[in-house]
Amino acid sequence: MQEERTGNQAKAAAGEEWDHSSDSRFVDYYARQSLTEENRERLERIRADVLWAFPADQREGPLEVVDIGCGPGAQSQMWADDGHHVHGLDINAELVELARRRAEREGQDIEFVVGSATELPWEDGTMDVCLVPELLEHVPFWKECLDEFARILRPGGVLFLSTNNRLCPVQEEFNLPLYSWYPGPLKRRFEELARTTRPELVNYATYPAVNWFTFYGLRQDLGKRGFNAFDRFDTTDASRKSPSGRLALAAIGQMPPLRLLAHVLTPYTRIVAIKQGAGATAR
Repeated sequence: MQEERTGNQAKAAAGEEWDHSSDSRFVDYYARQSLTEENRERLERIRADVLWAFPADQREGPLEVVDIGCGPGAQSQMWADDGHHVHGLDINAELVELARRRAEREGQDIEFVVGSATELPWEDGTMDVCLVPELLEHVPFWKECLDEFARILRPGGVLFLSTNNRLCPVQEEFNLPLYSWYPGPLKRRFEELARTTRPELVNYATYPAVNWFTFYGLRQDLGKRGFNAFDRFDTTDASRKSPSGRLALAAIGQMPPLRLLAHVLTPYTRIVAIKQGAGATAR
């Protein structure tokens, strides 16, 4: 917001620059992981969640789609295959170069750029979809990121966020048990170790997770920026569930305490948020 400095301003004041390099083991891991069937299924679920938010006559597009934290570009390529205009951004130069090579090999016209989510290179109100998987937890200036996502989306545009879940003790950010429940000072200690002598704690990531979220907190932050936010229980297709699954989903929708318990049992946070404003036609 206006009272807070942008990420780049804050880093400049601290005399810091973004590090666009990374450990080769980190790059190799994501290069392999991005091609797995498990990852493809995950990306298909994200696409289904996003399209749920659009009226049926708008789902075919073509939509302007931006993939923030695009990595090797698997998600960008999936949306490009569907005929959408796709833009990808990542802070990791090696992964962006890999994404470019893969897209060129498939004959896909995708714009990939190296940059930070705190200062996106696109104009105001130019995007229909903003995809942000597993990124906010790694960026100290995460509120500036939310400002940027809101800025580039047009009214009715859809933001997809996935991140960690502070309510659930199960997590994949640190190779430590029950880490999301650790007190703040202890987390800071392990963050420092991950950046210095124990990089294996975070699978050699240059920027380990430093933020911990809940759906409820992010819903409030997104609401301040003009978004209407939905959690994974809102976007789940009940028709694909068993009778018992449909019953459980209906109960979660009607009983707030049960919904809270369901979040405690979920090791991640998934949000679909729709930017409100004149001309908005999404849900």
